[in-house]
Amino acid sequence: MTHLSPERRSVADAAPGFLPDDEADALRAAAAGARPGLWLEIGTYCGKSTVHLGSVAEGVGSQLVSVDHHQGSEENQPGWEWHDASLVDPHTGRLETLPRARHTLHDAGLEGTVTLVVASTQQTASWWCAPIEMLFLDGNHTEEVAQHDYAAFARHLTEGAVLAVHDVFPDPRDGGRPPWHVVQRAVGSGAFEEVSVCGSLRILRRTATPFEDDVHGDGPSLT
Repeated sequence: MTHLSPERRSVADAAPGFLPDDEADALRAAAAGARPGLWLEIGTYCGKSTVHLGSVAEGVGSQLVSVDHHQGSEENQPGWEWHDASLVDPHTGRLETLPRARHTLHDAGLEGTVTLVVASTQQTASWWCAPIEMLFLDGNHTEEVAQHDYAAFARHLTEGAVLAVHDVFPDPRDGGRPPWHVVQRAVGSGAFEEVSVCGSLRILRRTATPFEDDVHGDGPSLT
């Protein structure tokens, strides 16, 4: 169930994005432990992680929804380290990753399993109401948006569902802090327990404790 065919691995490897092999394997293993149903990925970019998650979803009969506005995060913009000029739309002059994501899913044969939602997480959160069995948070990593995405979508995870958070760096010298703060908040609330760690990937599981914002309104302070 966690195996990725050589053909799909080749497609995932060719897609721009950051997901080391060991973290990709750990993500698929976590997905294999999630119940079938509706899975949600925040942050598609060009579809690298989407192939890994979508392959497992296909095998267990789940549907994966992947949300992204497809204009890149701050670190993808011109002048930043992770800018890829080949992804700039000559018509708008802005980064546009949707065509590459579509090509990735087509080449992986996952168009029947993955639904791409082209919107910001703020737009999507305003109408999202479906229960989620697995949530992968790998979108914008500013503090404001990372906290928004956790608060907006983690509340929809069913008891026992899986929460995966990427780019989690306890040491600020290794990377940005917002995903680490999200994990601290989730575990500190009692609504999630940490299951495993692989590189910058953290896997948590939803407990029976009510979601913090449903009880207290605001999450714990971030230190």
